[in-house]
Amino acid sequence: MRTDPARVAALRLLSEALTRRGGFESGLQALAKLSSQDRAFARALVMATLRRLGPIDHMLDARLSREPPAAVRNLLRLGLAQAFWLDTPDFAAVDTTVDLAPKSFRGLVNAVLRGQLRDGPPADDPETLAPSWLYARWKAVWGAASARSIAEMIAAEPPTDLSAKTPPGPELSQSLEAQILPGGTLRVFRRGDITAWPGYDAGAWWVQDAAAAIPARLLEAAAGQCVLDLCAAPGGKTFQLAESGAQVTAIDRSSVRLARLREGLTRLGLDAEITAADAVDWIDARTFDGVLLDAPCSATGTFRRHPDVLWNARPGDIAPLAAAQARLLASAARKVRPGGRLVYAVCSLEREEGEDQAPAFLAENPDFLIEQIAPGEGGAPACSATPEGWIRILPHHIEGGLDGFFVARFRRSG
Repeated sequence: MRTDPARVAALRLLSEALTRRGGFESGLQALAKLSSQDRAFARALVMATLRRLGPIDHMLDARLSREPPAAVRNLLRLGLAQAFWLDTPDFAAVDTTVDLAPKSFRGLVNAVLRGQLRDGPPADDPETLAPSWLYARWKAVWGAASARSIAEMIAAEPPTDLSAKTPPGPELSQSLEAQILPGGTLRVFRRGDITAWPGYDAGAWWVQDAAAAIPARLLEAAAGQCVLDLCAAPGGKTFQLAESGAQVTAIDRSSVRLARLREGLTRLGLDAEITAADAVDWIDARTFDGVLLDAPCSATGTFRRHPDVLWNARPGDIAPLAAAQARLLASAARKVRPGGRLVYAVCSLEREEGEDQAPAFLAENPDFLIEQIAPGEGGAPACSATPEGWIRILPHHIEGGLDGFFVARFRRSG
C-alpha cells in the first residue's frame, strides 16, 4: 500500500469530526506535522466532504446492500468528494481511496466508486444537504422557502470576515481587497494563511463572522463603562468591547480557550480582566453597565464554517441546552446594574434557544424590559428585525451569507 499522508490525515480528521462535537477543530492539531501542501489538501478534502455529506450518503445508501465499517464508509465519502467536488481525476480518486482500504474491502470500495463515477454526481437538491430532522425543523419554523435557502448555504465555501481594531479605512480594505459590510465588517475573499495577510502582525484586525460581531455592537459599550463578557472565548466580543474603551471583564469556563483570548489581546494591544469560571457559579459582588451573554448552544447557525455541527447535533440536545441558557440568563441578569443593558445571543437556528428564551426571561425578571433593536442596527440585516424587538438572522440574509444568530437586548429598570 502506498503511503499518502494527506489522505491518511483526512480520514482521521473526518472520523474525529463525525464522532464528537468539536472533533474537527481538535483533529486539526494532528495535521501539524504535514507539509503545508498536504495539510491544506487534507483540510479542504474533509471540508468538502462535510459540506456534501448528505448527498454523498444518499449515493452510498443506494449502493451498499450492507453497512460497512465506519472507516470504510468514511473512505468512500472522501473518494466521492474528491472526484465530484475537488476535481480530482477519476482514476486518482479511486486508486488513492482503494489503497487506503482494508484488503478485504478493496473490491467493494473499487466497485462502489467506479459505479458512482459512471452515474455522475447527484442532482443539486438543497434538501439533502442537511440532516433530515434539522431540515424538517427549519421548514416548520421558518417556512419552506427559507429552509431551502438556509440549506443552500451549506455547500458554499464562505469568505473570511474580519473585525478591524479601528473603523476600517480605505487603505486597509484595499490592501486586503475587502468588501466593507454594514457595521464595518471586512469581508475578504482571499485564501491561504491569514497570518500572512496585511495588518495581521500589526494587530489591525481579528477573524470574526459578520453576524458574530453584531451582539457586542448592540451593547453600545463606551469608554469608562464597566462591561462583562460571559462565555467570552475565543475572544472576538471581548476584543470589540475592549476596543470601545470600556473596562472589560471576560469570563469563560475553558482555560484553554482563554489562552487563545489572551494571545489575541496581546497581538491587538488590548486589555481585559480575564477569569476562568463557570458563568452560572461565578461569584463577584460587582454589577456592570453592560453584560453580554453569547451563550453556549447547538451552534447550528455556524455551519458555513463548521459543517460538522449539523452532523453532531441530535434532537435530544436542544432541550438541555435551552435549560442551561435559561440558567445563564438568570445569572447574567444579576450582574446588570439598575439602568444597565443585557444582550443575549446564540448562534443557533433553533427557536427554543432564541425566540422562546426572551419571553421566558422577561416573565421571570419583571425589572427587565426589551430594548427594541432597530432594523439595520449594529450592522444586522434589516430583514432580521422582528416585531418583538429582537433580531433573527438567517444565513441567507445577505449575499455571501453569514452565521445564523438570535439576539435580544434588555434594559434593567433604574
